[in-house]
Amino acid sequence: MRHEYYQYDKTQLLANPRIPLVCLEDNAHVFREMAGQMAEEIKLHNEKGEKTVFICPVGPVGQYPYFVDLVNSQEISLKNVWFINMDEYLDDNQEWVPMDHPLSFRGFMERTVYSKIRPELVMPAEQRVFPDPKNPSYIPELIERLGGVDIAFGGIGINGHVAFNEADTSLTNEEFLAQKTRVLKISPETRAANAIGDFNGALEDMPHYCVTIGIYEIAHARKIRLGCFRNWHRAVVRRAGYGEPTSEFPVSLLQNHPDITLTFTDYVAALED
Repeated sequence: MRHEYYQYDKTQLLANPRIPLVCLEDNAHVFREMAGQMAEEIKLHNEKGEKTVFICPVGPVGQYPYFVDLVNSQEISLKNVWFINMDEYLDDNQEWVPMDHPLSFRGFMERTVYSKIRPELVMPAEQRVFPDPKNPSYIPELIERLGGVDIAFGGIGINGHVAFNEADTSLTNEEFLAQKTRVLKISPETRAANAIGDFNGALEDMPHYCVTIGIYEIAHARKIRLGCFRNWHRAVVRRAGYGEPTSEFPVSLLQNHPDITLTFTDYVAALED
């Protein structure tokens, strides 16, 4: 069956989506917007003497250099901030890949974010959290103890996954949304797309397993902010905005969230280069 929304031009795309869509000029604008949202939320909470809790991705990642610059230049304290990263790749023994692995999200965050922030501003190591395959229940328990997530940031995978919450048509929408942090096998589609986008196409060396925050934790964040910028995001954005909610395309299950936006570029809004 052919779906008309895949052929929507920019005007049609923004006309009446099921999820709030925001189109910005280019990647830099999308990433600056995300970094600004991070910084402003933290400053607001700091002024009130409150903690800030984010779910953070490694993909998209373009926001982090802008965020680091904002933190350092504006002297934004992260001492009461928690970064709960969405996911991490696992080896065949279902343990974290080493931090020096080129795909390690833990290694990326250390090299690109934490080590670049002035030591007097960066949060303590225990507030830089990754889901642990040996203790997956820690994440939902931590979120509950912290009083919930302020903003879940993220991207969308080629099959609609957010974090590594892969499509699963064997589950009802309600069952899918109930899934919490867990270890799972990465789908062939996601392995291929990530190999192309992040690993120079080296499919044979792509990990087969991951540990991921559940769609439950993401769906219960007070705000959700998603960003898209790749060529195949053209279809992803259109289905997210206009497709029916289904566990076959997980991001569609977030359409009814009370405070969600999906931001993308003019390139993604276009139908051709």
